[in-house]
Parts: sequence; structure tokens; C-alpha cells
Amino acid sequence: QVCARAALGPGALWAAAWGVLLLTAPAGAQRGRKKVVHVLEGESGSVVVQTAPGQVVSHRGGTIVLPCRYHYEAAAHGHDGVRLKWTKVVDPLAFTDVFVALGPQHRAFGSYRGRAELQGDGPGDASLVLRNVTLQDYGRYECEVTNELEDDAGMVKLDLEGVVFPYHPRGGRYKLTFAEAQRACAEQDGILASAEQLHAAWRDGLDWCNAGWLRDGSVQYPVNRPREPCGGLGGTGSAGDGGDANGGVRNYGYRHNAEERYDAFCFTSNLPGRVFFLKPLRPVPFSGAARACAARGAAVAKVGQLFAAWKLQLLDRCTAGWLADGSARYPIVNPRTRCGGRRPGVRSLGFPDATRRLFGVYCYRAPGAPDPAPGGWGWGWAGGGGWAGGARDPAAWTPLRV
Repeated sequence: QVCARAALGPGALWAAAWGVLLLTAPAGAQRGRKKVVHVLEGESGSVVVQTAPGQVVSHRGGTIVLPCRYHYEAAAHGHDGVRLKWTKVVDPLAFTDVFVALGPQHRAFGSYRGRAELQGDGPGDASLVLRNVTLQDYGRYECEVTNELEDDAGMVKLDLEGVVFPYHPRGGRYKLTFAEAQRACAEQDGILASAEQLHAAWRDGLDWCNAGWLRDGSVQYPVNRPREPCGGLGGTGSAGDGGDANGGVRNYGYRHNAEERYDAFCFTSNLPGRVFFLKPLRPVPFSGAARACAARGAAVAKVGQLFAAWKLQLLDRCTAGWLADGSARYPIVNPRTRCGGRRPGVRSLGFPDATRRLFGVYCYRAPGAPDPAPGGWGWGWAGGGGWAGGARDPAAWTPLRV
């Protein structure tokens, strides 16, 4: 519960007569709830830091408080000489600076500029307020309080509500190095999922028989319905709660990230905008998808955006449409036989030939972007006309009210 790095002065003795009362909520209900920490300690005057155990939960675009409180003998030393430092753990032995405060001097670093500030809820409060949370904010943070030779630190884990999705590009399966998997997830509005996120997705029903990179450099895949091609029926090599008739998360361990090639497991979170299905007057090839969405003030949706809309906005549509990577997919919340089977999920038709004409496209409209075609628009040519034996060029289509 406390990750301490106490460096006490000569003769200083930390009297361990301190206790903690922590008010928490279940993990799914912690977002928006204030964690209260009370610390009692001896009279040694040493710095003592307490962070809430477990994790705090937010979503992309949200605001979250990373709780951290400390006790210090202010009467003897004063709080102005106390340095507060927040860092993010990026590797087991690597940290990146987030925020530093020394008296009235405060500074945020990198992508945290303009988004991070101290909560300032009275003496001893080192809690950090983080606004406009991003996917990259996910992870573990260290709160360190230092005065001269005395210091103590605590860890806070920031988790995000979201969805894990498997991904491979048009080139086929098992084509991505670790760095290419990172880029592929970023291009589809995601980040590489963590092992914890993949395990949670497995517990939620994710079943995928292709191994993929995770953010720690390991390669794993989740199996909920054990079968011979997916690690066998006995669960050998599974991790976490797997390893029995219920399957598990199969783990290849840490792989050579520059030479070996696998798929990717990506993670994305809440969408600030909206994904919607657009059905033009006539089926469109991939080259016409961007124009169709642009006519509605939108862009062709990315794979991660469609998964987020399915999981978090309950988008349900039994019609395949183009996505930005050239794949064709459709989201099913309420399973029915004619829509791909009994399980909910995002169905994939793979990567059709780009000249193939589909009945629609999934578009993403950013928040605040106006719809330039309210009331419904279609696609055609000004002055009327039809396909005329294929003489009309789809590149010349313009939006027409229907």
C-alpha cells in the first residue's frame, strides 16, 4: 500500500505508530468518488506519504484526481521547503517527469502542460488533478515528497474505461514488429494494451486465437473456448486465471521486439465525438468513402473508434461498411443469427478489394463539428443522370439533397 523510500537523518527513528483509514468504492465506481486518507504517526517529524491502494479509474477526455497526502512537522520545518514531485513509470527502472512543486513554484512537463495541477486541498495535500485524460496517461504514477534528506513516495495506478481489440493490417497476420504494432494501434485511435487490460478483456469474454504484442513487449492471446489450434484443451501456457477448461490468456513471454512479428492487441477509450453509419444512394468503393463522410462534416472512422462506439456507445448495425484502414466491419450489440452469430462484437469482413462497392461507410464526427447536410443527403451528379452504362465517374460525385 505504501512504497516508501525513507532516508532518515542520523538518530531518527520512525515510530511505526500510525494507522490508515481509507474510504474506497469498487473499481468500477471509483471514478468521481473522492478518496479520503487519514494518517496518524509518531513524533519523529519524518515525512510520511500515503496514496490510495488499488487504482483510480477515468476515461479519455475526463478529469481525475490522483490522490496523495503527506504528513510533515510544519511547525518545526514549514511546508514551503517541501518539494512535491509526480513522475510516471514508463519502465521498471525508468520514469518521466509529470509535475514538480516547490513552495509557490509549480511546473508541469511535456504533454501534461496545461492539464496537470495540484488539488491544494489544505496542508499535506499533494494530490494531482489531471484534466482531459488521454490514452497515453494510462499507467502508474509516483508521488514523492522530499525535504532536505527526508523523503517518502507512494504509487497510484490510473486505469481507463475502454475496450481491447485485436488488430492486423492489410498485409496479413503476424506482420508487425513491436514498433510497428505501436504505430498500427496509434493509427487506429488506440495504444498497445497492457497485460492487465488483456486479462480483463478475457474475463469479459474476448476470445482470439492469434498472438499479439502488448505494451510491455510480451506476446499473448486470450482463449475463452479452448480448442486444439489455440493452445490445446488443457490450458498449457496460460496465465492469470486460465489453465483449465475455461481457457486462459496464453503467454509466449517477452519476445525480440525488432525481429519477431505478431499481430497487436490495442486499447482505446471513450470517444469525444460520434460514429455513425452512412448509406449513400449507391454502393461506394473505398475511394468514395472519404468523400461520403466529408459531405457530412466527418471523416472515415478508424477501427478503434468503431470498437469504442460499439462497446461504450452501444452502436449496433447489421451492415458492413468501410473503415479508414480499408477494412470492412460492422458492430453488433444484440446478437442475431443473420448478423454473424450468437456473440456480440465487431464483425470483420477483412480487407476487400478497394474497388469493391459496399453499401455504406462508418464515419466519425468530432465534437462540435457541424453537420453540413442536416435532413439527409445522398450522392450523385448535378443535373441528374444515372450510371449511364458506367460512363459517370464516381470521382465527380457531389452531395445532393434527397
